[in-house]
This record gives sequence, structure tokens and C-alpha cells, in this order.
Amino acid sequence: RAVAMSVSHSSRLNKLVREQYVRLPQDGLVQVTYVWIDGSGEGVRCKSRTLDKEPKTIEDVPEWNFDGSSTAQAEGSNSDMFLVPVRMFRDPFCLDPNKLVLCEVLKYNRKPAETNLRHTCKKVMDLVKNSHPWFGMEQEYTLLGINGHPYGWPDNGFPGPQGPYYCGVGADKVYGRDIVESHYKACLYAGVKICGTNAEVMPSQWEFQVGPCEGVEMGDHLWMARFILHRVCEDFGVVATLDPKPMTGNWNGAGCHTNYSTEEMRREGGLKHIEAAIEKLSKRHDYHICVYDPRGGRDNSRRLTGHHETSNIFEFSAGVANRGASIRIPRQVGQDGYGYFEDRRPAANCDPYAVTEAIVRTTVLNETGVETKDYADH
Repeated sequence: RAVAMSVSHSSRLNKLVREQYVRLPQDGLVQVTYVWIDGSGEGVRCKSRTLDKEPKTIEDVPEWNFDGSSTAQAEGSNSDMFLVPVRMFRDPFCLDPNKLVLCEVLKYNRKPAETNLRHTCKKVMDLVKNSHPWFGMEQEYTLLGINGHPYGWPDNGFPGPQGPYYCGVGADKVYGRDIVESHYKACLYAGVKICGTNAEVMPSQWEFQVGPCEGVEMGDHLWMARFILHRVCEDFGVVATLDPKPMTGNWNGAGCHTNYSTEEMRREGGLKHIEAAIEKLSKRHDYHICVYDPRGGRDNSRRLTGHHETSNIFEFSAGVANRGASIRIPRQVGQDGYGYFEDRRPAANCDPYAVTEAIVRTTVLNETGVETKDYADH
């Protein structure tokens, strides 16, 4: 009874009936689903259209438009927004030859929408391309029933304390593995650079990792992985939340730990470049906290308490193998003397374009203070 109440009505429709239609031939026509970030900076939207042949490159996918007044991105009196395709993936829901296409959003005057943070991220990444910045992001999320309660938790109480759930196995330790494995396979099919997954410390909380990706590619792949996660959860009738602290009390929050290196950090002797980058980050902590969640640090203030494997939001810290620090240098990197480091501050609901851009601005472009430079004229 509890399980039946916690999933959506649409998930109870017979999925085998849908399969009958999904596999019908399309006679050379192709369904393309356009995906974009809405006015919240956190939600994704999508709509589909038919093309008369399979697009081979992103240039083969035409621009489109949508009603921005219905996505908190425009006024009703001037509501058309442009969808500019930027990266194409295979469609794991409608199958080949159909496509998922990630889009940037431009306003009526062709300027980037307020939540189009990809635009400046790409500009910055193009500037530093000779440094070859690599990223890997660890996306934590929590599965909720349609009633907003963590999926699998007792209706009127709490599961046992944290301890047995992290990377756990068994029906009494993990909830929703079917969703996690379906998402993993869907991402592999789509061409998303997903590289792993595991159950997290709080029951019904999970993580997947995307990377390594270079430059703006990181944001593209993580946003598409998020879209696929929400779609898979829709099929199962549950909700994935990226809230950084979905449950108050003695429960872990949800982050999006960001692993980062430049080419010189990955070479022998790179540890000195890692340490130099961390020194730069230490002097710009407030700026990074501001861009590491969509609300200028307010979301992260609920998570970065100095407890539950987090650093304190007001203090910068770094250490080898220290999961309570702002920046963690993996033990293996400390031993090898080269590699990468992990910024543990970004919230689960961060915009990966904003996070990766900020790290590069500070560590490669040597920006300081809370203001950012505009490189439009360079």
C-alpha cells in the first residue's frame, strides 16, 4: 500500500503497450527532442519535432523557439525565445535514429537568457583551451515518492541511522536501484560520459559521476545526464531532487563534488601546480560560494555546516584525503606528485557551467575578488 501511494499515476500505465509503438518503423523520419534549462536555473524542459532525415552533426539540427512566458524566461507580450542546438545525443527513450539535443536559450534580441550560463562558460573555456582543463563531477541526488517523502522510508518515521547505506547491498539498505541502473544504461546509450554510480550515505540518496570532460563539454554532459535522470524517474513514477539538504537533522546533504586538473597538473611534478591553484582558490572563497548554488550560497548554507562530510561555508580549508575540507587532494595524488584535486563545495543543484567557469577564472585566468572580468572584446 505504501509503495502504491508513493508513485505517480502515469507510472502505473502498461509500459509494454508503449513498447509496441516505440518500435514501429519511421520511414526515414527522425524525432528530435530539444532540451533546455528553464528560468529557475535548475529545471529542464523539452519538446519534440520531426526532421525529414537523421542529423549527423549538431549543425544539421535547426534552431527552434518556445514560449518563454511559460518557463519564467520572458513576458507574455514578447514571449518567443530561441533554442540554439549545441550538443546532440542518441535518444534512449525513443531509440535510434532519434536524438536528444541540448540547446542554449537566447532572448528575442539574440542575447543569452539570464539562466543561459553556458554562453560565458564557453567563452572562458575557449580562452584557456591550451591549458586543457579536465573536469569530473559527482552528482548526488535523492529519490522521493510523489508525496515528497524519501522513497522507501517508513511512512511515519525514519530509517535506522546512517552507516549501512553507503555503497550498500540488500533490500533493507538500498531503495530504487532499478532507477539507478536504468539511468546508467540510458546515459551510456545516449553517449553521455557517465563513468560510475553508487548508493550514498543517506538511504534513498544516490550519486553518479560524469567525466572526464574538457571545458564546456562538462556542463553539456551533466545537464543531459540530469535530464535523462528526470525522464527515467518519470517512467518509474518517482522524483529525483537535487536539493542540497533534502532532510533536516542527522542526515547527509547532497553535493556535486567537482574534480579538476589542467595539463600541467597531470604531468609529473604537477602537485606544485595543484597547490598553487588551491592557494588562489583560498583567496576567493566568497566568490565561489556565491556561484556554487543557484541562490548565491543560501542553499549551500543548509548543507555546508562542517558536519556530515562537509566543510564550514564560512571557512576555506584543504587537505589530503580530507572529506571535511573545502578542497580534497586524493591520497594517491599526494603520493604520485601529480593528478587532480576535488572541490567539495558545489551544491547538488549547482549549474555545472557556473562551477567550471569559476574554477578556471580563478586558477588559470588569475582573477581575484568577487567581480568577474568580461572577455567579450578579446
